[in-house]
Amino acid sequence: MFPVSHFNQTTTPFYYYDKTVLNNTLAKLTRLAGERDYHIHYAVKANANPAILRLIAASGVGADCVSGGEIKAALEAGFPAKKIVFAGVGKADWEIEYALDNKIFCFNVESAEELAVIEELAKKKESIASIALRVNPNIDAHTHEYITTGLTENKFGIPVEMLDGVFSQIQNYPHIQLIGLHFHIGSQILNMEAFAALCKRINRLQDELSKQNIQVKHINVGGGLGVDYDDPDKNPIPDFESYFNVFQHNLNLRGGQQLHFELGRSIVCQCGSLITKVLYVKKSLTKQFVIVDAGMTDLIRPALYQAYHRIENITSDMEKRLYDVVGPICESSDCFGKDVMLNATQRGDLIAIRSAGAYGEIMASQYNCRALPRHLIE
Repeated sequence: MFPVSHFNQTTTPFYYYDKTVLNNTLAKLTRLAGERDYHIHYAVKANANPAILRLIAASGVGADCVSGGEIKAALEAGFPAKKIVFAGVGKADWEIEYALDNKIFCFNVESAEELAVIEELAKKKESIASIALRVNPNIDAHTHEYITTGLTENKFGIPVEMLDGVFSQIQNYPHIQLIGLHFHIGSQILNMEAFAALCKRINRLQDELSKQNIQVKHINVGGGLGVDYDDPDKNPIPDFESYFNVFQHNLNLRGGQQLHFELGRSIVCQCGSLITKVLYVKKSLTKQFVIVDAGMTDLIRPALYQAYHRIENITSDMEKRLYDVVGPICESSDCFGKDVMLNATQRGDLIAIRSAGAYGEIMASQYNCRALPRHLIE
């Protein structure tokens, strides 16, 4: 799977991206979405590597952005402005103005306060801002608390109980055009019942809105579909079909309504691996530590979320032994995995940390004055 001979010519640590896996994922995603007339927006926050963005843009999907910088990156990669949605609880004035100037498809508005600012800025530009209201449905996605977004205790979206006031507010804003409702309940969700619950909540909300003669053209259900971190080779492409079927069978779209998705992790996660070199194998009284040259600066998910990634020694075929795989950062949390079974490991071996295409390179930092990781795309 890994072109190890090429790796020896690349300074570690680096991200390796498999274009075949990415293209196969995109092909299946766009085929299944096309069969159902669903609209996909790639969540740029998952991975904004310019080469990766260009490949995704070429597939014909749109972009889901959460900053002005992401909008700029998406446009430069070839995503058409008419397929860009802009979300986020803290849109700065310049970001809103940049989005208005580029005539993006839609703002996903997260509060009444934000709505007032968009009206003010659109008025100054004598333009109309198309918006979807992000509704907080108070649904537990049963995932890590840091990546749950659909509960009332989270900072995201407008509580259902406050929607009437926001609808009234829109009536007084001539530079706002309400075109949709937006929902997103969290990330790395594998239990399809969470998405079914979201569908039921949307159905009830639309029934209530119909009584007020309110109907929108677009329903955006966000993303959140999880991937198989345990066995990326067995399941390199997420189960898009079951995911889409949940919405097809449970969501009651109204006549002419379009359904939008904002998928990120499920598109790019399995195509990427972090490749790192073993610096030392350190023996203590009770453990053996494999100390690698990558750290939490290169892949923060294990330290931040206690996230699991499959770890493999790709240059050893010796019998397996038990190790803790750690990085060089001066933090005890700089650990990629404890009690990991690896083929017997020695200084100079190459280690692959799998399923790192999402929230890996994009979240890298220069803590400890370290260089940002390189990348190799083949």
